Amino acid sequence: MLNVAAIMGRLTADPELKTTQSGVSVTSFTLAVDRSYAKAGTERQTDFINVVAWRSTAEFVCRYFTKGQMMAVSGPIQTRNYEDKNGNKRTAFEIVANDVSFTGSKRESGGSAAGSSYEDAPAAQQRPAFSEPAPAYSSGSNEDFEEILGDDDLPF
Repeated sequence: MLNVAAIMGRLTADPELKTTQSGVSVTSFTLAVDRSYAKAGTERQTDFINVVAWRSTAEFVCRYFTKGQMMAVSGPIQTRNYEDKNGNKRTAFEIVANDVSFTGSKRESGGSAAGSSYEDAPAAQQRPAFSEPAPAYSSGSNEDFEEILGDDDLPF
């Protein structure tokens, strides 16, 4: 099964960091996401999508993002059932933020480069990174290959 959502929009309010009774950091926020289409003669619609972030992701969001700032979020969609003030049963849908990235301009994101992400934060805020660099590949030529004349030599 697959449960992955990826959205990009603007924060509707400054995120606030909260802590659960067991000491886990959490924040909930809403992103205003424009729809990619509009009916002829009408303005483009906007969806307001709820997001929740936990632990270091929540701390990162609260430290580096403010109201109106553009951000990208990806993670699974989850549902919660609850009762409202009038006793009516309700269901809430929200994205659990696994990855959060800056997507605005440098000026908009407070000096951070467009497209920068959690990994670009100061070292104290980063997840552990791989220490080995990615291998470099050079372009090859047909001379690097040997022709196989018969399929008797193949192991399958």
